[in-house]
Amino acid sequence: MTVIQLIVGLGNPGAEYDRTRHNAGFWLLDAIASHQGVGFASESRHQALCARFRRPGGGVVHLLKPQTFMNRSGISVQSMLAYYRLDRHQMLVVHDELDLAPGIVRLKDGGGHAGHNGLRDIIARCGGSNFWRLRLGIGRPVAGREKVADYVLARPATSEQEALTQALDSAVSYLDRMLDGDMQSVMRSMHL
Repeated sequence: MTVIQLIVGLGNPGAEYDRTRHNAGFWLLDAIASHQGVGFASESRHQALCARFRRPGGGVVHLLKPQTFMNRSGISVQSMLAYYRLDRHQMLVVHDELDLAPGIVRLKDGGGHAGHNGLRDIIARCGGSNFWRLRLGIGRPVAGREKVADYVLARPATSEQEALTQALDSAVSYLDRMLDGDMQSVMRSMHL
């Protein structure tokens, strides 16, 4: 059983992107940091905002929000993995997911990038796709109305935001089990 020591939230830096759908990964890391009573600080060596907390058993969990923009997320991730001598299996990457409706959360082990530029860069720079992903549903734009790029970089409607907020709360409630590496149990509960 692999214990998670690094949680990466994907998003874009800057106030103009803060509340956009593509920053759902950042939102969850903010919720985790708040739940753990820790704050983020800029770490230039990793080109990221970082936080850490100690678990009751003594292990440290690192939180990473890359500040390199989405399509270069792998730079920060690769740096953190190397600096702390962590393996990809010890990492959970949290990202927005077009193929899930707003409010749906799914845990996945490995797989491709499905067109997600943050995942694509992490896979390319870190030498493989065998890491855990926590997928936060944001839904898809209505066909023919809006381009995907415009959709993910827009703010969700109020009803979508409410569903996403509930999804973040749900994901935080599974945190201890995920950090313990009890992924099969989490998937059974989460995917009902």
